[in-house]
Amino acid sequence: MKRILVVDDDTTLRIALTRYLQNRGYVVQDAGSGVEGLSAFEQSSPDLVVSDVMMPEMDGFEFCRRLRAMRSGQLVPFIFLSSRGEVEDRIQGHDIGADDYLIKPFEPRELVAKIEAQLERSRRTHAEIIRLIQQSNVTTEASPTPLPLTPAEEKVFWEVIQGYTNKQIGDRLFVSPRTVQTHLSNILSKLQLENRSQLVRFAFERGYHPRTEAKEAE
Repeated sequence: MKRILVVDDDTTLRIALTRYLQNRGYVVQDAGSGVEGLSAFEQSSPDLVVSDVMMPEMDGFEFCRRLRAMRSGQLVPFIFLSSRGEVEDRIQGHDIGADDYLIKPFEPRELVAKIEAQLERSRRTHAEIIRLIQQSNVTTEASPTPLPLTPAEEKVFWEVIQGYTNKQIGDRLFVSPRTVQTHLSNILSKLQLENRSQLVRFAFERGYHPRTEAKEAE
C-alpha cells in the first residue's frame, strides 16, 4: 500500500481527509504544521505528500522548500491543497517544487485522481531506471566491487534494485516487511545513501546488474 503524508493545521479537515484516503486503501500519516511534517518525513519517508499552504510555525511553501532541499525529498510527489487560489499563489507553489496544486474547497475524488496520477508518474520513472539497468550494455573486465553487506542484506539489495516493494521482497525471501525495512536501512547507511532511488542509481552506475540477468547469462 502506498503511504501518504497529509499536512494541514485544520484538524477537522485533516482527520476527514485521512479517513477518506485510508478507505481508498492508502496508509496515511498526518501532521499539523510544516515543522511536524518535516519531522514525520524524516522518520519515515512517504510515497507522496499532500500539504496545506497557510499553517502556523512553518507554512506549506517553506515546508516544500525545505523538503526539496533534502536529498531524500527531491523526488517525492508533492501536492498543495490550499484556499489560496490566486494565479500568483499557484505559480509560486510550482516554482518552489510542487507537482500539483488543488484549491479548497475541493472534491475528494479529484484529489485521489491527482494522487494516483503523481504516483503513476513516480512508478514509471522508477520502472525506467530499472529498464536502463536491465538493458545496460555497460561492461567491465573486472567484477563490481564486493558489497560491504551481510548475506541477508545482499539478498535484499538485489531485490530492491529490481523494483520490488518491501511486501513483495518479504514474500520472496520469507521474512516480514519490517525485517526487509531494517535490512534496507542498514544497506543505505553502509553505502551512504538516503533512499531507494539513490540505491538503484548506485547499482546502475557501478555495474551491479540484477541477478536475473546473471542467471540468464550462465
